[in-house]
Amino acid sequence: MHRYELTPEQWKHIQPLCAGKASDVGRTARDNRLFINAVLFIARSGCAWRDLPERYGKWNSVYQRFNRWAKQGRWEAIFQTLRQNDAPDLDWAMLDTTRHSRSSTGGRAEKKASDYTPCPEACIGRSRGGLSTKIHAVVDALGNPIRFGLSSGQTADIRLASTLMHGLKCKAIVADKAYDCNAFIAELLKLNPDMTIVIPSKRNRRFARTLNKELYKDRNKIERFFNCLKHYRRIATRYDKTARNFLAFIFLASSLILLL
Repeated sequence: MHRYELTPEQWKHIQPLCAGKASDVGRTARDNRLFINAVLFIARSGCAWRDLPERYGKWNSVYQRFNRWAKQGRWEAIFQTLRQNDAPDLDWAMLDTTRHSRSSTGGRAEKKASDYTPCPEACIGRSRGGLSTKIHAVVDALGNPIRFGLSSGQTADIRLASTLMHGLKCKAIVADKAYDCNAFIAELLKLNPDMTIVIPSKRNRRFARTLNKELYKDRNKIERFFNCLKHYRRIATRYDKTARNFLAFIFLASSLILLL
C-alpha cells in the first residue's frame, strides 16, 4: 500500500457507497479503489492533476471521473451516508469558519492580482490576505463534521450560519463572538427554546449574556477538525477553479476523518 492510500478498514466502509457496483445498473467499475486512491493522492499531496503518478492511470481520465462524481453529488452522498451511519452527538454543536488562500496558478488567476475580478459563484473573494475562500462548518460534540458551506473570503462568518443550523436541533450551540447576533440567536431558540447559547457577547452589547466557560472550552474541537482538514494540501491551499470541485475534496477529506 502506497502513502496516502485507503486502508483496508476504510475501504470496507466506502466500497458499498461507490458507483459501479455489481448490483448497479450499467457498467461495473473494477477500479473504484484505485480511482479513490488517485483522488486521495491529489488531495493529500496537493499536486497538479498532470503530476498524478502513472500507477493510477491516465490523469485526465481520473480528473474527468472526479469531476463527473462532483457534478452528480457522489462525494457528498458518500459523506452523508457515513455521517448517518455514525449518528452525530448533538448534545451540543460547534460552528466556525476558516479561510483558505486561493492559489495564483491556473486560468484567470494567472493574471496580476490587480487584474483579477473576484468571482462570487466560485466562492472566491478579496480579503485583507488576498484572494481567498471561507469554509463554514458545523461539528458535533465529538468534533465530527456535520455540515459545510463555502463563501468568498470577505464574507462575514455569520452569513451562512442560519443555513447551516437550519433544522439541526441540538441542546446547545458553541461559537465565537462573530456569531453574536440577535436575529441568529432568535432563530436558534425557535428551533429549540431550551437551547443553551454559548457565544461570547460583543463589546457593544449593553447587557452581556452569561457564558458557560467550561462548555466554551470545548470549541477547540472544531479548531482541531479544521487542522485535520488542512492536512489535505489541496484544501489548505485552494487550487480548484470551481466551488463544486473544492467542496468535493472537502467531502472526501471529511469522510476519511469520520473513519479515523
